[in-house]
Amino acid sequence: MDRVGIYDAKARFSELVAAVAKGREVVITRRGKPVARLLPPEAPRKGSATRAAKRIRALCERLNIRGVKVRELIEEGRD
Repeated sequence: MDRVGIYDAKARFSELVAAVAKGREVVITRRGKPVARLLPPEAPRKGSATRAAKRIRALCERLNIRGVKVRELIEEGRD
């Protein structure tokens, strides 16, 4: 993990982003105290969309909202 002062981070931002893209973590400090972290994005979890869809279906069944169309809800929310 690299620690970089905020003003140095501003000057070297492209370099820091390249390091993060390679998997490194960068902590940005102000007067020696951490104020932000740059982290690489998480890899997508396999099957997470399928699990999410199952959870949404289960929620819909519990809330008894069958027959309601998402498009109708969106249009209603715009009124």
